[in-house]
Amino acid sequence: MPSPRRTFIWALSCALGVMSQSSLANELRVVASFSILADMVSEIGGEAIEVESVVGPDADAHIYQPSVADAIAVARADVVFVNGLGFETWSNTLISESASSAVVVVATEGIRPIDVEGSVDPHAWNSLENGMVYVRNIAAALSAIAPWSADQVNANAAAYIQRLESVDRNITRRVSRLPESNRIVVTSHDAFGYLAKDYGLTFLATQGIDTDAEPTARNLVELIEQLKNVGAAALFAENITSPALINQIARETGIEVGGRLYSDALSARGGPAKSYLEMFTHNTDSILEALERSSQRRVATEQEIIRQPQLTMME
Repeated sequence: MPSPRRTFIWALSCALGVMSQSSLANELRVVASFSILADMVSEIGGEAIEVESVVGPDADAHIYQPSVADAIAVARADVVFVNGLGFETWSNTLISESASSAVVVVATEGIRPIDVEGSVDPHAWNSLENGMVYVRNIAAALSAIAPWSADQVNANAAAYIQRLESVDRNITRRVSRLPESNRIVVTSHDAFGYLAKDYGLTFLATQGIDTDAEPTARNLVELIEQLKNVGAAALFAENITSPALINQIARETGIEVGGRLYSDALSARGGPAKSYLEMFTHNTDSILEALERSSQRRVATEQEIIRQPQLTMME
């Protein structure tokens, strides 16, 4: 039985029949469903491609409504990259209604998804191990569609994976220094399950995997009580959600707000997360710095408690 990866590349090769030879001889017109994926495709394709993102920076792909301009871009595209795993609920309709003849590539092909409360978690890019699968799938697709660029595409992919591996090693080293009892943070919505799984962290969220799933008052009260009992290093808002809930929890628990994370979209120009690697580094630095500060405070408190009896006896 052929492997899923061979089947994936074979299917791409068969799909080339819909593309003209003239389109292969020129810069490929590529559309990606959202900004994080668009950046990854751009890094790997380099000068061989022109990439346009349907959902742009700081925008929420969960609730996005495609425009006529999006349909035109997809209709003109040679290749369309989507995340899959149910992330873009609108993508099939957009592609079919645009009457596009583009090759459609699912970037998460071969990734083993995790479940969150009975639903597939589509945020697979929040694992660097998965990120490397994205890179390999993108490189395989572009190499099959435009073989004239395969050498450069594969070289770009190999260099990119080396950078991802370096970031992964640094995160693993920092997490290993944290006590297991102090690895809890709170985020706006449940987008970091893959990150938690990779590094042994715990993420509690005010919302589910979709940003349009508002928590009930009861759920919010239960979360606040849980945080008072187990503690958390910090609370984090996200660039695609309102910080109101996070600020409310901070007021009621006294837990610090550790900053803003970029979960489903890159930052706009001038922000700290203009690329996938910058996003991942910004997010993990913010989270780990909060956990490290929390660990230092706990150690200081424990040392103070130990000193107290000694002071009493001396008095």
